[in-house]
Amino acid sequence: PKTDIVFLKVHKSASSTVMNILFRFGETHNLTFAFPRGGGFQLFYPYHFLARFVQGFSPHSPRRFNILCHHMRFLQPEVQKVVPSSAVYFSILRNPVQLMESSFVYYKGASAFSRVRSLEEFLRQPYRYYDPTRGDRHYARNLMTFDFGFNPDGDVSPERVQLMLSAIEASFDFLLISEYFDESMVLLKEMLCWDLDSVVSFPLNSRDSRTKSSLPDSAVEKLKAWNRLDWEIYTHFNRSFWARIERDIGGARLRRELRALRARRAELARTCLQGTGSVGPKDIKDSSLRPLQHGGARILGYNLKQGLEQQLERTCRRLVTPELQYSSLLYKKQFPP
Repeated sequence: PKTDIVFLKVHKSASSTVMNILFRFGETHNLTFAFPRGGGFQLFYPYHFLARFVQGFSPHSPRRFNILCHHMRFLQPEVQKVVPSSAVYFSILRNPVQLMESSFVYYKGASAFSRVRSLEEFLRQPYRYYDPTRGDRHYARNLMTFDFGFNPDGDVSPERVQLMLSAIEASFDFLLISEYFDESMVLLKEMLCWDLDSVVSFPLNSRDSRTKSSLPDSAVEKLKAWNRLDWEIYTHFNRSFWARIERDIGGARLRRELRALRARRAELARTCLQGTGSVGPKDIKDSSLRPLQHGGARILGYNLKQGLEQQLERTCRRLVTPELQYSSLLYKKQFPP
């Protein structure tokens, strides 16, 4: 199994669920994490990543960390200072149309969104609300492009787009696609040589469907044009994702692996969870399992069954522990007070 990993956590792309998988694997195998200095939750995002943002990093000691997975704006030369040279680099992408709809609800307080009632209103005259000089502009345009370290207001000429795609390809071993989450987990398991239980998960940081809205076709086209760089990244790597699956796994094995993954998830849900699945924030009985609520989104969580035996309770609890709580717990373990 691969134990040295860089995961670029792209916003609003099921990346909290992937992070939970990495947290669990790291904890089980006693691996070290590159935590934000002082135990925060982001590596000084939205600034480009610097090695000195990492707790315990010193330019004078050759100490390296196994897993780097907290929010950062990617800058590979600095990342290379904190992880072993053998590290596997990967990230996850999401269709920019759904990503921006999610962003609009979640980051409603961002300068570009705070004065508009709806995403359609924003898309009718984006430059009336969007100011490229504002420090939080990236939430409203080409958010994936920004997280990968590029300029969200950059040139969209074919040459520039090709340079950006080539740079991402040169840095990352593979990219997952959140719309095909289960297929992505099969690929992740393959690429990291992990076992099934290491990649099984429950969706985390996901939003109540009542706060989701569908957009008219006219808005969808505007959205693609406005997020043109993200659209180029997504369509390119969506193609290469399926080519990789075809090459390394093949259709028949993919179907077998998907069945196994879904059966195991269903089994864990029956074993661990009260009721049928996720519940609204007010209905989560254990406050330590309540996810952070942000913007206009209602972030769902879980209730565990009572009276589970100790080892099983621990396994179940880890599967549903929200990102911030889990991160704090691992930080205290790695850097005892």
